[in-house]
Amino acid sequence: MENVYLVADSPVDVLHEIGGRLAKAGGVHDVLSRVVEFASALVKCDSCLIYVIEGDELVLRASKNAHPEAIDRLKLRVGQGITGWVAAHHEPVAISERAALDPRFQFFHELPEDSYEAFLCVPLMCRGHVVGAINLQHRNAHVYKPREIRLISAIGFLVGAEIELARMEGVNSNLTDQLQTRKVVERAKGILQRDLGLNEEQAYLALQQQSRQKRKAMKEIAEAIILGADVRDNTRVPRVS
Repeated sequence: MENVYLVADSPVDVLHEIGGRLAKAGGVHDVLSRVVEFASALVKCDSCLIYVIEGDELVLRASKNAHPEAIDRLKLRVGQGITGWVAAHHEPVAISERAALDPRFQFFHELPEDSYEAFLCVPLMCRGHVVGAINLQHRNAHVYKPREIRLISAIGFLVGAEIELARMEGVNSNLTDQLQTRKVVERAKGILQRDLGLNEEQAYLALQQQSRQKRKAMKEIAEAIILGADVRDNTRVPRVS
């Protein structure tokens, strides 16, 4: 990953640059990491955090500064803190100094950036709804220019679409996995019914019991039963008449 961005003065060039970076990203974490680098270079900030909405919570998914204890773990409710307020109201918030004195501010001991002076939070939008938020912070007082806010907001639209796409791909992948699991379990149930004379409910309960006892997913138990049946059927010595 390149660490240096040549940010042009033209907004069109900026959007083209970030669009190209997103197109080359491998997964959602890679997308967010590239956005953090790009936004940090664009506004020259001391901190950049990206939160993604999951259910009714905002989860910290990317950061300019290393926070291994907080990434993927730090959560806040929609409406909690300035970030949660932005997510709830779909509006950016720019505070040039003494951000911690804002009544909406929420302190997190895991984030030393809470002591920074200036704070900008912009929602990540997709098709009219918020999918996350991006925070930019400065150690010292900093006036966020309207152009900076508009550019970060434009990036927010692009990133929001990427996050939503990744979420949809994840849902589709889960549905595919569930369908595959169901097919495997159904086949294993059929084998148990045939070989042990069980009914359908008894076969399912037998799979469930084995899954619990061996502490393995039911799909793994079903696959083992299918493999055993296949091996047995393929090595069975034919009868001589």
